Amino acid sequence: MNTAISEDRIFTLNSDDHFNRLALDMYAFQKTHCAVYRDFIRLLGRPEPKEYTEIPFLPISFFKEQDIITEGFLPELTFLSSGTTGMQRSRHLVARAALYERSFMETYRQQIGQPEDQVILALLPSYLEQGQSSLVYMVDQLIKESKSEHSGFLLNSIDDVAIRYEQALLQGKKTILFGVSYALLDLAEKGINLSKAVIIETGGMKGRRKEMTKEELHAALKKALKVETVLSEYGMTELLSQAYCDQKLNFHSPSWMKILVRDINDPLGWAKPGKTGGINVIDLANMYSCSFIATQDLGKSDNDSFQILGRFDQSDIRGCNMLVE
Repeated sequence: MNTAISEDRIFTLNSDDHFNRLALDMYAFQKTHCAVYRDFIRLLGRPEPKEYTEIPFLPISFFKEQDIITEGFLPELTFLSSGTTGMQRSRHLVARAALYERSFMETYRQQIGQPEDQVILALLPSYLEQGQSSLVYMVDQLIKESKSEHSGFLLNSIDDVAIRYEQALLQGKKTILFGVSYALLDLAEKGINLSKAVIIETGGMKGRRKEMTKEELHAALKKALKVETVLSEYGMTELLSQAYCDQKLNFHSPSWMKILVRDINDPLGWAKPGKTGGINVIDLANMYSCSFIATQDLGKSDNDSFQILGRFDQSDIRGCNMLVE
């Protein structure tokens, strides 16, 4: 299928005006070529948007019930959300694997570093066990890009982390450790010194441990692993883009991803700056599904960053870095 939007436009945005124009073009494209989004817009009955803040956001729950993909495409990848046994899992039909790979690779290089200079390790047992995880796919590609024999997934071999970390030090490479929260706490109980590593936590406790706030989790990991840098990744099955937080727990999005905070009591209105509300995401890399998604996450934002504060009470417990008190 020949599209009217070049994929290169997504990754060459350099101003708010360019973002606004592409978002409106993406809205028009998806309204025409994505049946689920088109029907949603028609039923909503709102005026045509003149800027991106007026674009309708599709509730994320639609990904559990509908196949959301551009007409004329078949999925190259199908990702399923994590969840507890018996829970209906969201699915994301990814029309172009290369678009996902470009999105996460460019963001990682911008915010974390060059994988070729790193040893990348992963403690993601629950994601591996459930299968079809977008996070596992991303980390696997980063591991391959690192071209290091010491990089890899460590499903049931937590003790190998220390060995591979020491090997990375000998080679003068930075160790990046992705881990689901409970697995990182399991590692912390080993008392390993990872002082020169970067920890990237992603995902909650999966019912394996008591939930903690992000501040508590990061503090515990820093103390036990003697590590200075603990970051966090914000991503989800329904998105093709991610954001990473800094040491102050402020998340930063790539130029093609924008976070807006809706009013808790008015889903069509916006929360005042600095006020807590529901997270809406514009992910322009979601070109062939839906770029405009109303999530079930709670947070707040300013012009340059955002914070994640939890989830709405009725949301399913999922592993998208939601640490709820």
